[in-house]
Amino acid sequence: MKANVLKFGGSSFLHPGDYGRIALHIAGRLSVGAGKIVAVVSAMAGTSDNLKAMILDVNDQASPSNLDAALATGEMLSTRLLEAAVSRIGIRVTSLCGYNLGIHTNSDFGRASIKDIDPEPLLAALQQNDVVIAAGAQAIDKSGRLTMLGRNSSDLTAVVIASMLGSEDCEIYSDVPGVFTADPYCIPGAKLIPEIAYSAIIQMSRFGAKVLHYRAVLHAEHHRVTIVCKSLRDDDEIIGTRVCHDGENAHSVVLASGAMLLRFANVAERDQACSILERLDAVGTPIEQHGIAYICLTSDADFALQQLRSAGFLSICPESSTVITEFAGRAPRLYLESDGDRAIALARRIHDRLFPERAHDDFSWSGNKPHSAYSSPLFKPVP
Repeated sequence: MKANVLKFGGSSFLHPGDYGRIALHIAGRLSVGAGKIVAVVSAMAGTSDNLKAMILDVNDQASPSNLDAALATGEMLSTRLLEAAVSRIGIRVTSLCGYNLGIHTNSDFGRASIKDIDPEPLLAALQQNDVVIAAGAQAIDKSGRLTMLGRNSSDLTAVVIASMLGSEDCEIYSDVPGVFTADPYCIPGAKLIPEIAYSAIIQMSRFGAKVLHYRAVLHAEHHRVTIVCKSLRDDDEIIGTRVCHDGENAHSVVLASGAMLLRFANVAERDQACSILERLDAVGTPIEQHGIAYICLTSDADFALQQLRSAGFLSICPESSTVITEFAGRAPRLYLESDGDRAIALARRIHDRLFPERAHDDFSWSGNKPHSAYSSPLFKPVP
């Protein structure tokens, strides 16, 4: 059964009234012949961080399975709120969450991997309804326990559903309309990339760009699902970037605040930890500064730290840093900086060097920054 798959991130839901706004957009899509719609939703902006803080305040040693079950309630609430808003305007609608969505994973809580997909629950829901609201980022393991697919992984849920239904594309709505050459909130002259290759955005995402989850793009590439990045501004739909096989490999600058640095006693110990992360498909970049061996984590950091401690690296203590990654050659170049203002200044200089014709442009994507498509400030060249 064909359906349009729309994913709305946390930046779409800054206030309870936003659920009504998104419901009207869905109604508008139906009115112009969209057919069936599956809307995948994230938790309301800030909810996941608040839930995690509450759990850890009660028990700072809460188990990963406990954390996943608690965090999943954020998307569940968002799902029910959007269902209520759509129902209010007279559209046949239901909602599904991790328990009944048909996505099954292993038991790597915090960042579970998909092992099996059963389309029947979703197909049955679409038979009876015009709209199905699906909770993003969650699934169940073989024991029926809730698992989370990772931080900011509602994109992955949306792409999985699109491939499950045989859809050619998947629409991702965010606070910016697509992929830029840098964070458009921080870098004047940041350029929207109309079409980008799967491989390029996977690299950017692995190094901290939050506009799309890298595992979502990997799944899209494997199943040949085109990702269409969009934004709603003043209720007008803006189409930004298409992520596809024939897209360009554009130069870019990625900002990632709050990156995690893991310090090791020596290079041999660091390299052993890197091997463990590589087997888990977790991105850990080996670096050295002032003779000290580090691993820099810009995505899935909590999961990576949890797995390393389980593997016996009990003495490693994480340090927070800001990171900028320059994509302009065969391999990305990383820079570290402890001061946010200096980080932004360096990021701008790098972007101006890559795009000199844009150096003095004023990008018009104005307004407050609810949750940037990229994380914030960062950087210092790493040898």
